[in-house]
Amino acid sequence: MGRLIVPAITLSFLAYFAFHAQSGKYGIGSKEILASDLAGAQTRYEQLLNRREKLERRVQLLHDGTLERDMIDESARRLLGYSATDEVTIMR
Repeated sequence: MGRLIVPAITLSFLAYFAFHAQSGKYGIGSKEILASDLAGAQTRYEQLLNRREKLERRVQLLHDGTLERDMIDESARRLLGYSATDEVTIMR
């Protein structure tokens, strides 16, 4: 009976790890769920990356040495709510 203790403990450890490898949170069964989550996260990352690039381009126009008069005028008018008498203002 003493010779069966080590194989029994080993078998129980193997069964435990085999069960969790199949059905655990990061097991084989959850691979599809993790893949769909990854695809959604990559889509969101690409959207955020595009938005960041657009914002960086706008900020680049406001850097010293490259200040464009139109960007300053547009920003000032938007922040102050100013418009000239001969302009048509379209509110969104």
